[in-house]
Amino acid sequence: MTLLIILIIIAILVIAVVAIYNKLVRLRNTVKSSWSDIDVQCKKRYDLVPNLVETVKGYASHERGVFEKVTEARSMAMKATTPGEMAKTENVFRDTLKSLFAVAEAYPELKANANFIQLQSQLQELENNIEYARRYYNAVVRDYNVLIESFPSNLIASQFNFKQAELFQLETPEVEREPVKVSF
Repeated sequence: MTLLIILIIIAILVIAVVAIYNKLVRLRNTVKSSWSDIDVQCKKRYDLVPNLVETVKGYASHERGVFEKVTEARSMAMKATTPGEMAKTENVFRDTLKSLFAVAEAYPELKANANFIQLQSQLQELENNIEYARRYYNAVVRDYNVLIESFPSNLIASQFNFKQAELFQLETPEVEREPVKVSF
């Protein structure tokens, strides 16, 4: 009878270890997959930007410095591989895109150009997709990291060398962090 109880306890422990291990593997693969989704959306945006730059060049060819900065920032962002690297390069890239659109504001003919409007719309859609993918990725990373840190799964995670994943956090400009001031 005692042997049977011991065997049942061992079986329960083995099943628990297998279940936790499988959950860790599933979440680790979901983290990788969701990171890939961000990468795909960013690459689509990187491919769109040269068309946008060429369209703006047609109207504002003397703004060479802005075009070079956008091209350089795009190149840096494309080389990033980890969430930390990508966050840094994405912040620079977003700022240079803002400067490109600031140049476009000075040219009413450009703002009315159908090709520019279409490219701008595609870029906005890609930005929204990237934001969605980033939120999903960070949620999956949070769940994965919590499981790695929680007892008893932390014991299994450390035994099988599961490492915490890095969140993909873009810097928010200080203006966006300040509370909105309302006056009547």
